[in-house]
Amino acid sequence: MREAFEAWAQRDGHITRRREDKPDEYLVFETQRRWVIWQAALAHGKAAAAAPKAPVKPKDDAPAVQKTLQPDEASVRNRVLNEVLDAFSELDDSAGLDGIVKVIQSLKKKQKALAEDQS
Repeated sequence: MREAFEAWAQRDGHITRRREDKPDEYLVFETQRRWVIWQAALAHGKAAAAAPKAPVKPKDDAPAVQKTLQPDEASVRNRVLNEVLDAFSELDDSAGLDGIVKVIQSLKKKQKALAEDQS
């Protein structure tokens, strides 16, 4: 996962050099910020993909077999990415990592509430 992020970040012009004292963190704050957002998007995407599928109502001429929708992977990805981008777009530049943590927590709460509503 980190290799995919670093490849994307380098293509986008970010410095992916890591700190010597903390090898799990990036030297440049903006790269570290994007890494945290990347991880949040992936975690949010896993939860969305694991959500129960809505049943499809059969057509009148179709057999009365109950079918479930298999979500298109690209549409799930796009929906998750849009949710995460919308959540992070509300942050201002001075929010820093604390703001990112708050957004991640709100996404988790939203996902948990959706799961409880579907139960």
